[in-house]
Amino acid sequence: MTPAARVQAAIEILDEILSGAPVEKALTGWARRSRFAGSKDRAAIRDHVFDAVRCMRSYAARGGAVTGRGLMLGALRAAGEEPDDFFSGDRHAPAPVRDNEVSRAFATEAEEHDIPEWLWPIFERSLGDLARPTAVALQRRAPVHLRVNLARADVETAVASLRSDGIEVVPHPACATALEVVSGARRVSNGQAYARGLVELQDAASQAVVAELGLKPGMRVLDFCAGGGGKALAMAAHAGVQVFAHDANPARMRDLPVRAGRAGTSVTLLAPHEVARHGPFDLVLVDAPCSGSGSWRRAPAGKWALTPDRLTELSGIQDSILDQVAPLVTDQGVLAYATCSLLDVENDRRVERFLGDHAGWTCRFRQLWQVVHGTDGFFAAHLTR
Repeated sequence: MTPAARVQAAIEILDEILSGAPVEKALTGWARRSRFAGSKDRAAIRDHVFDAVRCMRSYAARGGAVTGRGLMLGALRAAGEEPDDFFSGDRHAPAPVRDNEVSRAFATEAEEHDIPEWLWPIFERSLGDLARPTAVALQRRAPVHLRVNLARADVETAVASLRSDGIEVVPHPACATALEVVSGARRVSNGQAYARGLVELQDAASQAVVAELGLKPGMRVLDFCAGGGGKALAMAAHAGVQVFAHDANPARMRDLPVRAGRAGTSVTLLAPHEVARHGPFDLVLVDAPCSGSGSWRRAPAGKWALTPDRLTELSGIQDSILDQVAPLVTDQGVLAYATCSLLDVENDRRVERFLGDHAGWTCRFRQLWQVVHGTDGFFAAHLTR
């Protein structure tokens, strides 16, 4: 495919997304209908689409319309490209640029920085001086991070294995097990290092959340909102730690046994009705449902789907989960609350609400990992009696 044909394909996919189709579904549907597209074509088109979804407001302003065509015009202008070189009207290329498809000045800071208008005041309040650089970081592609699985290999062995797979990495300062992929990212899932369980795909801040838990042999720990199980697997890599995983939707954990087997670890899955009889636990980790604002580079559609009502609903869910799991923690144990959110309403305010409603509890650790420091945005607080 020519570069212009790739732009036209991205336009068609973006129009589907703007009509309500999930991003991955729209991309997969196009790929199935377009068997002629090679792997490089599909990768380039995927990049076009995700860049446009991340920067939907600013690209629409630059492109003159909230359409697939307007977003791709805006993308080219933002990159300093000449749109006429792509919008030529030639075979498989978009039609030529019309006179009314012009760029305009940004109406607000929120538009320039691709944040929903209603959310910008909360975003600024939560991040202070880091609000603008964080918004800029969220407009860009996320780095690819790997976790070295210490149950299988040390860091040096994992790095050597990755290199033999054609994947170059560097250590990430957020966590001792974290590696950032600097080349060969698309080879990771098909490489031997991954197949042998030496590494897992996991953001460096997500790894750091686990690293700060102070896990010791003999501890019984529960990942209460396990999802796909990334943090459960990271905890299970610590020798002598017995890990249990639960999720309100058990189907989310369906791949966890296979992943644990590849990693050489063990995680016991608990259905909702089984949790109480296996407690209490020395540590309960609550990686709560949240806005996902810290990971909007990876899942940018969530930025535009979030509403004030949904944010309020999420805060209520977070409070309810904390109240539910507090009795599952031993008297000397830790309730670790985490989100992949940058917003104070989901982080500090939820901790303060819990402490206000639960006498005898205190917060002994609190940290927000920032997107501007090269990770996803993650918050963690450790609550103890």
